[in-house]
Amino acid sequence: MLVRIRPGAELTGAERELVDCLRAYPSTGLALIDCRVGDRRLGAVLVTPRGITVLEVKGFRRRQSGLLTATADGGWMISDSPLDLAEEPSNGLTDRVEHGVHAVRVALEQALQDSRHVSGAVVLVPYRGVVVRPARTALRPGLDVLVANTVDAHELRVYLEGFSAGPREWTIERVLNTCTTLGTTEVPSRAELAEEGFDSNRPAPTPVVPQVRRFSEPAPPPDPSRQGKLAGIALFAAALLGILVVFVVVGVALFQDSPNPRPMSDTSQTSTTRAPTSATPRKTECWPFQQDC
Repeated sequence: MLVRIRPGAELTGAERELVDCLRAYPSTGLALIDCRVGDRRLGAVLVTPRGITVLEVKGFRRRQSGLLTATADGGWMISDSPLDLAEEPSNGLTDRVEHGVHAVRVALEQALQDSRHVSGAVVLVPYRGVVVRPARTALRPGLDVLVANTVDAHELRVYLEGFSAGPREWTIERVLNTCTTLGTTEVPSRAELAEEGFDSNRPAPTPVVPQVRRFSEPAPPPDPSRQGKLAGIALFAAALLGILVVFVVVGVALFQDSPNPRPMSDTSQTSTTRAPTSATPRKTECWPFQQDC
């Protein structure tokens, strides 16, 4: 990353540590150290192809380690003790970086430049070998808190790589206009910005091709196996036989219920009751000299 320090700037120990971190950072960018916008002094303004971030850089007065938290009244605590900064108390630290972001946006708008992609962050530079971790990285929308030094600049790198989600809006011409707007005297040349990785022209937007919704024919079903085919044939034959049986039963029922029934046979008309028959007179035996015999 290119680094430009304002001539005659008196940097603090934390700001010199940050300069070493930024010079070792491999990605494309321009860091304006001790930038003056109006009557406000900004610790650093980083210009990347995808945005601008304003940094408020603060160091520690003594060795403090632990979990960093911000209280409701604006004070900062670390390991249940007040944050002891080298230059000034931590009260109002969030407001100061927010005012710096506002000053940069106003300057860009007055120069008729886009001011949407401008954010801010508080960079705390602890003593080397001391571990400090913020409880949360976002203070307010668009404002973050980072911990970085030359030994561990991982959080700073992750924060700067977060700009990769946006389009590459800042071309070489726009970076030069931004430097002029912010009153930078040590302006890099076009060759230096091109070598750093800034684009000479804004890349053309990718044309959006309207997608025509096409209704494709359904894919044919997979070819069944031989066993599946035999099972299908057997089921079809059974169904066909069942239908044939139903038709036969219905035909027989219709034939028996015909409106012209067959005449009943004589045997059916003959009564089953037997006619009474006369009793055959029984022959009596006659004895000698028996009368009426």
